[in-house]
Amino acid sequence: MEKPLPDIVAPGLDVVFCGLNPGLSAAAEGHHFVGRSNRFWRVLHLAGFTPEQIAAEHDASLLTYGLGITSVVERPTAGVDDLARSEFVAAAGGFEAWVRRWTPRYVAFLGKAAYAAMMGRREVAWGRQVEPFGGAVAWVLPNPSGRNLAFSQAALVAAYRELRDEAVQPLPPPSARVRSTLA
Repeated sequence: MEKPLPDIVAPGLDVVFCGLNPGLSAAAEGHHFVGRSNRFWRVLHLAGFTPEQIAAEHDASLLTYGLGITSVVERPTAGVDDLARSEFVAAAGGFEAWVRRWTPRYVAFLGKAAYAAMMGRREVAWGRQVEPFGGAVAWVLPNPSGRNLAFSQAALVAAYRELRDEAVQPLPPPSARVRSTLA
């Protein structure tokens, strides 16, 4: 069965960003973080992961920068409130095996819910986690959804930049980068 929103992944990436699950519009359009109010693409750029802001329809170009995207739970929903903690718990073993298969250096969970449930904890801290997940360094970042009013854009950028500073080498000058061509 085909996933409602395909992963953007390759072996050995620097960071794979893990959304909780696909939104309905993302699943319908086949691209990650397409919602107008979602701040993922802007925050990624402002934090220094990409030299320009990528449009959601060009999400596969993240591979050019050693980055990938997946979702912990495959079922699309209108919002995170439509997911049960048990869905994250049920996904834990398969998702950990997925991370081991693709071998990213870092796995960045976008929000605490999935990581806390999979680790069997009520609470987790923001940022770098003590224990690895699937052999990768685990990191918990605030969810970039526009519905997440607890974090301003500046706070999101600061949190994502902390991961970037540790996980990713500085971007090469534009002339040295290979441009991805997407249909």
